[in-house]
Amino acid sequence: MRDIFAELADGQLSDPDPVRRAQKQMLKPLPKRFYKQAGFAEHDEGGFLVTLDGRPVRTPARLLLTLPSAVTAEKTAAEWDAQAETIDPATMPLTRLANTAIDGIAQDTQAVAEDVLRFAGTDLICYRAGGPERLVERQSEEWDPVLDWAQAELAARFVLAEGVMHVAQPRETLAAFGAALKGFTVPLDLAALHLATSLTGSALIAMALAKGALAPDEAWEKAHLDENWNAELWGEDYEAAKRRESRRRDFDAAAFVLLARRDG
Repeated sequence: MRDIFAELADGQLSDPDPVRRAQKQMLKPLPKRFYKQAGFAEHDEGGFLVTLDGRPVRTPARLLLTLPSAVTAEKTAAEWDAQAETIDPATMPLTRLANTAIDGIAQDTQAVAEDVLRFAGTDLICYRAGGPERLVERQSEEWDPVLDWAQAELAARFVLAEGVMHVAQPRETLAAFGAALKGFTVPLDLAALHLATSLTGSALIAMALAKGALAPDEAWEKAHLDENWNAELWGEDYEAAKRRESRRRDFDAAAFVLLARRDG
């Protein structure tokens, strides 16, 4: 079981495409469920442990699977409880996210924060279409409020560009966004922000989600505005839809952590 979780948790993926990766995983025998009941318990050293028949779960690196709050521990335990005869990590996004946070991100939070900041430097919503007019209008309607929020709440004023030609963001803008990143001191929270950023292509959308300026559905739809536009014009591709479904499952796990962080 450690091997199958390790591949999904540490970034060493057999294939970057989630559908093809799932197909490859299907060729491997999944570990059988070996426990009767999953639960969670408060940890003497802080946080909450996920337990299987009363015994704590460990990460692929053999560290205790510890969550920062009871609500995230309960939700993670529910993933284990929902497993049937076999354990399928693909259906356990919170567990995989926690493994990533504990085994990887906790060891170098600075590098992960810098990666989010790099996304902000080339953020999706700063690059606008030159046409058609309706797409230009839709991007403005959906994305400008996020930029306005960043300027008002983070003191970060982002520069826009047309097309894909790179435009450098002002140093002051990135410094202001970097200051907001310093509030993500819990590895799981930073892991969730990084995952939401990677899946949306927008550090600004992810930060707005984390700060409560966007609901999860709003954030997801804004991030996929161009994709939705193309689907409206040409129809949705089946494989693309499956990839999006897989990404959405992981995004929802990240959003859950970020909402729990804010509410807790």
